[in-house]
Amino acid sequence: MKGIEKLLKKINKQDRQRLLGVTEKLIQGEEKGLNIRKVTDSDFYRLRSGRFRIIFHYDKKEIIIDSIKLRDKNTYRRL
Repeated sequence: MKGIEKLLKKINKQDRQRLLGVTEKLIQGEEKGLNIRKVTDSDFYRLRSGRFRIIFHYDKKEIIIDSIKLRDKNTYRRL
């Protein structure tokens, strides 16, 4: 979680508010309207929010957020 906190401190206020809003919807189960896709050949899912990707997985019925990253060519490696 330290990486996520560090990223949220670095980005601008508008991006931070958008990411926090989207993650709140995800955690509350309001997945309709969110851009969620399963990552190929893994148990992870990604949520796209602008240029950011939220990587998460389901543990029983609970959602575990693994990382929030800026989209680049290495975003989905090492999952």
